[in-house]
Amino acid sequence: MLGRRWSTAGTALLLAALTACGGGHGGAAGASANGGSATPSPRPTPDAVAGLRDSVRHVTRRTTTATRPHLVKTCTTKTREVRHSTSSGSGKKRHTRTWYTDDHYQDCHQVRHGTETYRREVRPERWCVRLDDVNGDPGRDDVWFRVTRTDYDTASTADDRARLRFVPVFPDNGC
Repeated sequence: MLGRRWSTAGTALLLAALTACGGGHGGAAGASANGGSATPSPRPTPDAVAGLRDSVRHVTRRTTTATRPHLVKTCTTKTREVRHSTSSGSGKKRHTRTWYTDDHYQDCHQVRHGTETYRREVRPERWCVRLDDVNGDPGRDDVWFRVTRTDYDTASTADDRARLRFVPVFPDNGC
């Protein structure tokens, strides 16, 4: 019994040490050994881009009215019969007494009761900036980047062909 505890503790300690050193599954060493990553890697954060301001675009949010079922919680009171029994004595003198009681409970569920209207978003609001000479490459012109509102405000007030540097919201995502 004591040997099994030591074995389990030793195995756990070995796994913890391998995981901390990168020797466990799913780490960098495991990914190169089996040709692929066993665990999904987190989405990389986009790098900052720089370039000359070409133009800006604000795409407004578009919504429409839609309908969906209106659900209402409906409860009904129900009764079920519950059997109780007790026994006493032993052997041939054993006696069992049985009685029944009523148990009251609520049965609740969602019921469709007409429809309700709501605002559904068809297109989200976006702020975009178009750059030339992206990251110093004269071949990368007219590239759209989706940016935050503050970066859009900075770009819209900047002069035409001014050098801008920002982190896009999504990497390589046009507008």
